[in-house]
Order: sequence, then structure tokens, then C-alpha cells
Amino acid sequence: MDDALGRFDLTTYEVVVGSLRLSITHPRSAEELIDETEYEHDERLPYWAELWPSALVLAEHLAARDLRGRRVIELGCGIGLPAIVAALAGADVLATDWYADALAFTRANAAAAGAAVQTLLVDWTAPPPELLAMPAADLVVGADVLYEERNGPALAALVPRLLAPSAELVVADPRRPHAAGLLDRLIGGGWSLSTTDVRHGGRVDESGPIVHLHRLTAPVPTA
Repeated sequence: MDDALGRFDLTTYEVVVGSLRLSITHPRSAEELIDETEYEHDERLPYWAELWPSALVLAEHLAARDLRGRRVIELGCGIGLPAIVAALAGADVLATDWYADALAFTRANAAAAGAAVQTLLVDWTAPPPELLAMPAADLVVGADVLYEERNGPALAALVPRLLAPSAELVVADPRRPHAAGLLDRLIGGGWSLSTTDVRHGGRVDESGPIVHLHRLTAPVPTA
């Protein structure tokens, strides 16, 4: 395990995704990582430190797809499970988060799985120039990224700058009340949407056992 993680109290779970059996390590308690100074600055909370049901649903979806040669970006990667699964499925993967610690865990978990995953620190409201200068992605994914009202508009502004025409955004969302902030904006911009309800077998929180798997396709520019 990465030496940078030595200051954390760690726990490791064995996760089965499709035919994959992965060991995923993360902090034992996300609550113990809450930093009041960070929260006062930008209401930041360490949601990245848990393995959420939506991440499992998204990972299962990616494991079932042929991603060989595809360029994939994960937004809000947390501890990295979907990004790792996409890489093991043959994709060229960039995992992003606005917590440096999340990226350290993603790198460590990817190394343990033998997956090649690049990482980049990204604030959705102020994306770094190197992200925007990268080749357009074939697929952008996110798991449980719509938990705050501000997230939907920020992602609706960012995602079109990352995807190629007719490329796809896939968001696994446990029916958060602010999802419309992303979906309505993209649909209004000509994106097409299909949604599948997925019943997960993981822990059930206040949102229940159903995760919405939203698949949005970018429009083709008109001449």
C-alpha cells in the first residue's frame, strides 16, 4: 500500500464485480476525516472515503461493456472502483477528484488490482487547463456525484467540454433530489437520456435500494 496512506486507519474489502474479484482499501471511518476548516471554506466533506452503492452499480455496468481502446474519465472517483474496472476492461482511464487523498487511494487500489489508471486533481467549477487540453473522451462516468445542489450545474457546464460528439455520460445516482440540475440542463442542450433502475445488494441508506443509471448521449453539432 502507498506510504502516503500510512496516516489513515485503513480497512480493506473484497469486492466482486462481474468476473473480477478486487481488494479495495479505504479509510475505516469517513466521519473521522471531517475537517471543519475545509467545511467552512467550501462546505467540503470527505464523501470520497466510502464505497457507495452507486459506485458498485456503475462498476458492474462498466464491467459488462467492451471498453477496449476507449478513453474514459471518471468524475469524483473517490477510492476508484469504477475507474479500476474500466481500466481492467481495456479503457484508457483518467480518474479525477477534488481531494488529493482520494486520488492517492485510487492509485493504491489500482496498483493492487494491476490496473493502469491516471489521476488528476479537478475542481468542477474551475477545471485545470491540462484536463481541458486532453483529447475528448469517449465516455465520462460518475457515481453519486449529485448529492449537493451545486454539483448538477457545475457538471452540466463541464461535461460537454470533455466529451466528443455522440459520446456518452453515465451517472449512477441513488435518486438524489438534485439530479435534475444536471439532467434537465443537458436535455435542454440536446442530449438524449435513458434511465434504468438498478436494485443493488449493498448497504441501504436513506435513498433506498434503487440506483438510477442515467445514460446521456451528447448531440452531434449541426453545420
